[in-house]
Amino acid sequence: MPVSEIMSKNVIALRRSEDLTRAEMLFKRHKIRHIPVVVGECVIGMLSYTDLLRISFADATEDEHNVDTVVYNMFTIEQVMTKNVTSISSDTTIKQAAEILAENEFHALPVVDDAVLVGIVTTTDLIKYLLDQL
Repeated sequence: MPVSEIMSKNVIALRRSEDLTRAEMLFKRHKIRHIPVVVGECVIGMLSYTDLLRISFADATEDEHNVDTVVYNMFTIEQVMTKNVTSISSDTTIKQAAEILAENEFHALPVVDDAVLVGIVTTTDLIKYLLDQL
């Protein structure tokens, strides 16, 4: 079965010109842990909530307006994001996606068709799929 069956299609993405305060707001508002960084529709990186935690106290508060903007203003999204992101196509099998995630130290894969971001598949998506199979 292809990952297109389990991936999130309404992907929240960031432009590299946006700031880390906006990134934190998106993580908290949408209850997500990974955000692709794009130029146009092309993925250039991946920002994880863990990346923010490494440079701030983002998890210390649920208040979207009470963030450490001084720390965030010291860095750009490009400086904090993971570059050289592994991506998959929408016809990649769920098994292949699971193997990629199991062999690496990340928990999300952008799904890209013809250089355009079309979705994201996470370890949570894979766990939900597995639970549905049981």
